[in-house]
Amino acid sequence: MISSIPVCLSEIKETHVVDDSRPLIMFERFGFTEDGKAEVTIKDISWKSKKQNYNNGNNNNKDQVLNPSSLGFFFVRDLAFPVMINESQYIEGFCSLSSRYAKLVYRFEKIVPNSSYSGAVNINDPDEYILLFGNCQPEFQVSMFVKTEMYNSQHGIKDYLPAGQTQLPRLYLMFFFTYTLFFVMWVFICIKQRPIVDKIHIVMGALLLVKALKMLCASEDKLYVSETGTPHGWDVAFYIFGLFKGIMLFTVIVLIGTGWSFLKPYLQEREKNVLMTVIPLQVLENIAYVVISETGPATQDWMAWNHMFLLIDIICCAAVFFPIIWSIRSLKEASKTDGKAARNLEKLTLFKQFYIVVVGYLYFTRIVVPASAHIVNYRFEWTMYAAAEGASLVFYLFIFHNFQPTEKNPYFVVDDEEESEARQILEEDDSFEL
Repeated sequence: MISSIPVCLSEIKETHVVDDSRPLIMFERFGFTEDGKAEVTIKDISWKSKKQNYNNGNNNNKDQVLNPSSLGFFFVRDLAFPVMINESQYIEGFCSLSSRYAKLVYRFEKIVPNSSYSGAVNINDPDEYILLFGNCQPEFQVSMFVKTEMYNSQHGIKDYLPAGQTQLPRLYLMFFFTYTLFFVMWVFICIKQRPIVDKIHIVMGALLLVKALKMLCASEDKLYVSETGTPHGWDVAFYIFGLFKGIMLFTVIVLIGTGWSFLKPYLQEREKNVLMTVIPLQVLENIAYVVISETGPATQDWMAWNHMFLLIDIICCAAVFFPIIWSIRSLKEASKTDGKAARNLEKLTLFKQFYIVVVGYLYFTRIVVPASAHIVNYRFEWTMYAAAEGASLVFYLFIFHNFQPTEKNPYFVVDDEEESEARQILEEDDSFEL
């Protein structure tokens, strides 16, 4: 999922590994150009046998001797990583450090407890690589502080962004100006149509403002990471505005789906329950996103946070459909009794379009875009972000165009003409049934 791909990662990272016995620990994925370089520094390294824990700390593990050469850091091409994993499962006595796919950064010859080591490697064969720590003696638990620094050199200047993300600062800045202009136009429309502006229009305007600020923070974040390797606090602002954007986007979808402020000035109990479910879930989802972004795959529970993030996102996406379906069914029933078939037909058509667009938007950004990561070359990774943000912009344009404060909005027009024809369409057309 594109929303699960960390946007605010720095490429100078410090990771604390504690009592980890995994044979492979993934630290980072990075796209290198012809002049790429990676530096890995570790300090305060220590280890202990698992049997020592089982014996309540008694030193009865004389038969357990650590071979320093069984530990080390190495790179593997992103495409070769699944092959290496497959080999590790089926080849007895497999050691990742000796794999033909491993490009060694350094392999320990001897280890002194609480000491420091460093190594660097030049990447002369450009590709997307994964930095891994290999432990060929998983009966030992390893603890250490690890600092990684990866960059590409362009005309002697370090660029800490992966090769596929170098366009992101300009891309996000472009979307910032786009949403800022969008917000100004929306404010102008609301002022012009002040007599018919509803509360939902104010909430929609706030959504545009928060979205624009999020894009600005994303642009500055990527710019500072590119130049210095760290976001200099812009990641914090990005997380904050990302939280508000997520809450407000799903809130707007739910409120429009219920017809609040348009069809009725109140929310039914079941609609309130949906809203009170989605908002806390969005807060929890953004907490999971921050943990995923700030810790990285070297953390043992990183994958669990990923699973939780995806599960919450699926629940939120599913929840927003219920108010839309309820409104369509309610309008369908009302058309049979209130004698306003033409007006209800317009509303039903608009709600049907809204339902289809919401489904298309969520499907594209949650399934299509992430799936394209497997076919897009790593140098063009930025196109996935562009596609996701472009789809978001189109989605916003549809919502704001169709639900803007205007007297021609189907919600406000009572059209008595062609009433019988509209009634006949409502009776015969089953496409409004969900």
